[in-house]
Amino acid sequence: MSLPLTAYISLISVSGVLNLFLCVYVFVKRHHYNRRIAKYFILYTGAIVIYCFAAAFALSATNVEQAKLWTIIQYIGMPASTALGLVFIMHYLGIKLTWKSQFALFVIPVMSFLMVATNDWHHLHYRIFEIDPALGAPFIHVEIGIWYIVHGIYTCVCLFGAVLLILLRWKETEVTYRPQLMALLYGQLIPLGAGFVYLLGLRPQGVDPVPMALCLSSLLYLWAISSARLFALMPVAKDAIFNSINDGVIVLDESHRLIEFNRASKQMFPALDKSFFGRDFETVWKELSGKAFPFEWKTEIAQELQLKTDQSERVYQVRISSLQHANTAKGLLLILNDITEEKNLKMKLEELVYYDDLTGIYNRRAFFAQSNRQLASAKEQGVHFTIVLIDIDHFKRVNDTYGHHVGDRLLRHIVKVCEEQLEEGMLFARYGGEEFVLVLEGLDAAAGQELAERLRRQIEQTSLETATGVISVTLSSGVAELSQEDGESIDQLLNKADLALYAAKRQGRNRVEVYRNPSV
Repeated sequence: MSLPLTAYISLISVSGVLNLFLCVYVFVKRHHYNRRIAKYFILYTGAIVIYCFAAAFALSATNVEQAKLWTIIQYIGMPASTALGLVFIMHYLGIKLTWKSQFALFVIPVMSFLMVATNDWHHLHYRIFEIDPALGAPFIHVEIGIWYIVHGIYTCVCLFGAVLLILLRWKETEVTYRPQLMALLYGQLIPLGAGFVYLLGLRPQGVDPVPMALCLSSLLYLWAISSARLFALMPVAKDAIFNSINDGVIVLDESHRLIEFNRASKQMFPALDKSFFGRDFETVWKELSGKAFPFEWKTEIAQELQLKTDQSERVYQVRISSLQHANTAKGLLLILNDITEEKNLKMKLEELVYYDDLTGIYNRRAFFAQSNRQLASAKEQGVHFTIVLIDIDHFKRVNDTYGHHVGDRLLRHIVKVCEEQLEEGMLFARYGGEEFVLVLEGLDAAAGQELAERLRRQIEQTSLETATGVISVTLSSGVAELSQEDGESIDQLLNKADLALYAAKRQGRNRVEVYRNPSV
């Protein structure tokens, strides 16, 4: 074996050993790295190991059969390594790939392996594959076929695609991460350049320079892992972060023109696309929502916005923030956070806490919360404040005679009839089992008595029809007005209304009584 040939085999073997070391090292340390990225790097370097060692053994072949066998083995690793290198780079840069896309990337590598393995039957990859008549074994003379060209184009596209993706991410990558990108960039450029050298014939006759060049790529990767923390610190592309944010983010320039938006914004406004770039955002907003932009351009203020889409009505919390560079305002960020589910949950919780689940009106807890606020407001403004306590006469008799399910229907019936007589804004709540309370801010006892009488008459005249018969009931009510001099509380007013209600019941029920101060 000649000295140059021994040197070629040694260089290729070194490439294989270095890549084997990288493959094993990352496999052992895989739990410390991003699992998906480490997996593809292991597969990538593993494929290169097969390619390099098969290329080294091919240079020690003594006949054409041995050369064919090692060439077939080379094509297990070599086509796959280019595809795996591209997938590794894409995952490293945060570019998501579907399983269908990844499957499609490996169709040609698999076809190339099959073409080489069956080349003697069709000669589509190599039209001629024989021992070089001038140089002798192990040097091979080949004439390429159609599939060799397809395979070569695919290899160049994968390598060039990886290089292009890295270059496109260069400006968006922090300085801390650029040594890593540099290692990845040259790791792809070196085999790409060696491949062109091979195709142009500018290499030792009968020798493929790519496996030898991979020695340099593996050294770069080894340096990047040990010194530049290739897998410990990973650059995530700006658009990967930007589009992974769940909030809608819309970027405007200093003149409020649209210059960027993320994927979440597109989901919120399906009609939003790049054709809106450069246009005034208030005009864009009107086209997207059908309404004028509802906020002033004040920054750092969160406001709620209700928008109706084709599918449903959504609620967003909108924040406008300054987009600054070097302490100089350069534009605005419009951030839309979908809080629909939170609002719905809050409403459901409020219903559970503040609403009576049988009648749908305020419960006792809500009554006290609301009435105390209204009482404070009435005292501050010096207006009348009246409470009406309402009781259903002989309600227990209805439950005992017809059952609780009919009693529940009767409660809902009475609430419905009363609500039809009340004005909007009046506080009406269920105070107890068959007791209700009505707060009248701005009305005196006489107005309260008149309203209570109207409710009493309406209930008396409106019966509830059930399967077991028609049920008629009456109401007794007690009315009490706030005494401005005494500074009364809600509890004191309720106590006075309760005394008036007791008086109504004592005098025969189905009547309204107003509390009279015994000292007057």
